[in-house]
Amino acid sequence: MLLDIRKAPTADNSLILLHPADNVAIARVSIAPGAELRLAGAVLTAREPIPAGHKIALREMPRGEAVRRYGEVIGRATQAIAAGCHVHTHNVGFEDLRLAFEFPEAEAPRPQPPPDAPVFLGYVREDGRVGTRNYIAVVAASNCAAHAVEAVARSFESAALPENVDGVVAFPHGDGCGHGAGPDIDQLRRTLGGVLAHPNVSAAVIVGLGCEDNQIEHFFKSAIVNDRLTGLTLQSSGGTSGAVEAARAQIARFVERAAQERRTTAPAGKIVLGLNCGGSDSFSGITANPALGRCADLLAAAGGSAVLAETPEIFGAEHLLVKRSRSRAVAESLLRYIGEYKQYLNRFGSTFDDNPSPGNKAGGITNIIEKSLGAVAKGGTSPLMDVVDYAEPVTTPGLVFMNTPGYDPVSLAGLAAGGCNLIAFTTGRGSAIGFPTIPVFKIATNSDTFRRMRENMDFDAGAIASGEQSIEDAGRAIFHALLEVASGRRTCAERLGHREFVPWRIGPVV
Repeated sequence: MLLDIRKAPTADNSLILLHPADNVAIARVSIAPGAELRLAGAVLTAREPIPAGHKIALREMPRGEAVRRYGEVIGRATQAIAAGCHVHTHNVGFEDLRLAFEFPEAEAPRPQPPPDAPVFLGYVREDGRVGTRNYIAVVAASNCAAHAVEAVARSFESAALPENVDGVVAFPHGDGCGHGAGPDIDQLRRTLGGVLAHPNVSAAVIVGLGCEDNQIEHFFKSAIVNDRLTGLTLQSSGGTSGAVEAARAQIARFVERAAQERRTTAPAGKIVLGLNCGGSDSFSGITANPALGRCADLLAAAGGSAVLAETPEIFGAEHLLVKRSRSRAVAESLLRYIGEYKQYLNRFGSTFDDNPSPGNKAGGITNIIEKSLGAVAKGGTSPLMDVVDYAEPVTTPGLVFMNTPGYDPVSLAGLAAGGCNLIAFTTGRGSAIGFPTIPVFKIATNSDTFRRMRENMDFDAGAIASGEQSIEDAGRAIFHALLEVASGRRTCAERLGHREFVPWRIGPVV
């Protein structure tokens, strides 16, 4: 991977040392064999090619020595590594580390928003939540209704909708039948319920076939029911065409009401920001993730919620979150989800280290420990106030952790169902994902990806690596950009029409 970074590389600026205890540095640009490098007054000669973002040994490491990045152990040398050599999957082994946990001794106070907190323009709902968008959703109860809801949404694509109605969007998926009774169907219902009652949704229609496991009646027994939700089945509406026409009639009524809704001033504390990363590279933990972490701290200070997700991508870094937990109970809840996720993987003969993709590794990430240590930086430095399960409502201000897979569309579905009305998504290799009703703001970790995928990227954090922008300044810029997005500015994913939705199916198909 070649990075076209504006600041010309020299012997003094080609390496990035992240912590004084590290025995590796990160190549800011691609380094040729024989190149002379200087770091903290020491001279180092590259013995072999070091791709941009990859690690170079700062000193000789005997076999078995711990390899350190961020001041933390990321693995052990599987062979002797000479100073100046490339350090990566060919000579670093993964191991399940025995981490030491420092539990909080006292409970941290809940953050109180300042009287002069920043504001945005949003849609205030009856329950006090605030939407950043104003959609009509048509949601499939099962795969058997997926085609019908897509047909309903398509029928409105050319319609002249009122300016303050963002659109009619479909939520097709492949689940809802063939589930065993228990946690799996419960989780699907929680996910769809969160989508139906989302603050970015003015009103919704739930469509079923009529005989599936996930009956639409379930959604009319819960607390989300009001005059903003209606439902129907294909079997009671005369089939596909009848269901489409019946849904269209209901949506026409909903559109009329949504047209009367207006954006009003709301405090930034009403933002629930989902934090996600995908297509990560080695620069993720150097640029975009810590910058987004600073943004998360600013939001927490304003009384809002920042929701860190992707359980496999905090494995190996959970001790850092335990130390920051509001209470021992919060810390133990976090560790319980990690333990349960490990058992879940073991059932299929998998481990957390199966998470890094080929693209992650090509971008310089050696294993899941290294990936996680960079990923947790998205959560900033404020206390971890709460931990919730997949698709559970987020009601606590400050930093919250949600138990989700690392698989991006499934993680985003959980964050959305939990009530996130805005999502910030960092990416190094490049990602194009979006969500039907939530703006997804893309932050590129390096300037090359930002330029190559300019129509997909909203913010370039690459200048941090070259020293042209500080993490503090980038974080503040992201925060203010997100306030603009919350107020209606469209993201790249929205303009391109990205509307991916994939619930998490955890159980067997019967």
